[in-house]
Amino acid sequence: MGRVLSIDYGRKRVGIAVTDPLKIIASGLKTVHTKDIFEFLSMYLNNEDVECIVVGYPLQMNGKPSESIEYINPFIKKLKKTFPNMPIELVDERFTSKIAFQTMIDGGLKKKKRQNKALIDTISATIILQSYLEQNNKI
Repeated sequence: MGRVLSIDYGRKRVGIAVTDPLKIIASGLKTVHTKDIFEFLSMYLNNEDVECIVVGYPLQMNGKPSESIEYINPFIKKLKKTFPNMPIELVDERFTSKIAFQTMIDGGLKKKKRQNKALIDTISATIILQSYLEQNNKI
């Protein structure tokens, strides 16, 4: 059984989360610079059994794509072209950054650690992945 990998794509950083092989637990993996994402994915996909990539897709409150679509759609297109045999799923990522920040507060992280945007991106990717698992009755 393969893992599911989740991506919270941003202009500067990409948060990445992954499930365990049984797809029970979503865990933050790491944050990489946007320019390094395809190198990271190539290495990771060569070493791990991944059956699907989930990408956070930013929507507005009315359900229409947000303005950040202009840089996410080219990423998704390149992702599909680079990994043509890998299923790509899009998941609504509304509020994930706010939920990630609140999770850090609830977890008792000090203010200095809460300012770590890379940590917020990784937590956001985990929330996107957890949402995907719940929507698809994977858990």
